[in-house]
Amino acid sequence: MSLTLLVVMVVVGIAAVVAAVHMTGGTVTAAVQDADAARRRFAEDFGDVNVADVWLTEQRQAAFLALDDGRTGIVSAFGDRYLTRIAATGDPAMKVERDGRTVRIRLNDFTWQGGAFTFADEADAKAIAQRLGAKGWLEAEEL
Repeated sequence: MSLTLLVVMVVVGIAAVVAAVHMTGGTVTAAVQDADAARRRFAEDFGDVNVADVWLTEQRQAAFLALDDGRTGIVSAFGDRYLTRIAATGDPAMKVERDGRTVRIRLNDFTWQGGAFTFADEADAKAIAQRLGAKGWLEAEEL
């Protein structure tokens, strides 16, 4: 078999696999449509926890929920599915920073390591950062 024919077969095979994954919905990404959708999704995993308030990120890839017990619920789109977590203020396994409208969360958890979450309103980002116990960020007025 010639090298050229082998290369063509490999390229066509890879293209076929990529097309099959795309056509079967493998490239679809989930989104949190609204506060009610975030509440419903969170309740699927944590039905016994009461939600007081909900903040959605600008691109709707995540929602942060104020829980009645002072903790914060997180619903994050992960591919075509959702990941839910409960975070407590000052958790030593969590690092939270805020820069303007963006809150960065890093967790020592192999199943979900956090990410950068941008909100439409800076006040929302500040509220989430404070709920999660962010340290080391400055307010614009303090600069």
